[in-house]
Amino acid sequence: MRIFVAGHNGMVGSAIIRQLQINGYNEIIVKSSKELDLRDQASVQNFFLQEKPQIVIDAAARVGGILANSMYPYQFLMENMQIQNNLIDSAVKFDVQKFIFLGSSCIYPKFAQQPIKESYLLSGALEETNEWYAIAKISGVKACEAIRKQYQKDFVSLMPTNLYGPYDNFDLQTSHVMPAMIRKFHEAKQTNDSVVLWGSGSPMREFLFVDDLAKAVVFMMEGETTDNLYNVGYGADISIKELALLIQQIVGHKGEIVWDASKPDGTPKKLMDNSKIMDLGWKPEVDLSSGIANTYDWFLSNIEKYKKVAING
Repeated sequence: MRIFVAGHNGMVGSAIIRQLQINGYNEIIVKSSKELDLRDQASVQNFFLQEKPQIVIDAAARVGGILANSMYPYQFLMENMQIQNNLIDSAVKFDVQKFIFLGSSCIYPKFAQQPIKESYLLSGALEETNEWYAIAKISGVKACEAIRKQYQKDFVSLMPTNLYGPYDNFDLQTSHVMPAMIRKFHEAKQTNDSVVLWGSGSPMREFLFVDDLAKAVVFMMEGETTDNLYNVGYGADISIKELALLIQQIVGHKGEIVWDASKPDGTPKKLMDNSKIMDLGWKPEVDLSSGIANTYDWFLSNIEKYKKVAING
């Protein structure tokens, strides 16, 4: 099977590539953003015409945390729609057998009943701090659902909870909470400084190691899907304050943690109901402490790259 993994250089895409190789797949198609601009419809259609992928895994997206979403709302909305629409439409036009669309738990309402079931989609207002990204992803979920309904094609959407792991984004301006904390605690450890974190620390968050998501993607790729939307979660959550203390311990930072309550907390609680995919036979394997230690080790091995970014602005 010729498998195209869109977004292969990112944290999720690279994990999927690793898992595909472990499972023995060797016809994996990848293109960097310089080689193929997924925002350009004509380029994407020409790529599908030439490469003829049979399976497409869409792990490509413009992503970021609260700060990035608030600074670039138009880009988060438009670029994500452009990327996914071009991939989904070309997959239909060129008769791709299976399409796996990856989104995020932020597609669900801000005050959704916990744990969040797939059926809660569009049942309430979104979290304001990332609604632009969420609306784009919701449109992708609905596009795949419409294709299943109209053309009976195996297009399926997987909604992972908060992800972390090797190749995460550790840039403090655009990163999510986990890599941002790892970097802050590491740098404060070097200078014996305190660490300032956003919000109150009270929100609850669920975290899934990215290799577990990759296994879920390959698991769903190899099997028959009977529904259009599946949550992929760890099954347990932790407060941001508890997470900070755990990362502080793993990194070895001994200083004070200061909570800046003037900054937004975001959604108060997000725990996914992953019973649908677990009923099919998938389950997470990496516990939070082991996953954070693995991620910190990767960060230490690649820290020179982030030092260069800091020096060059």
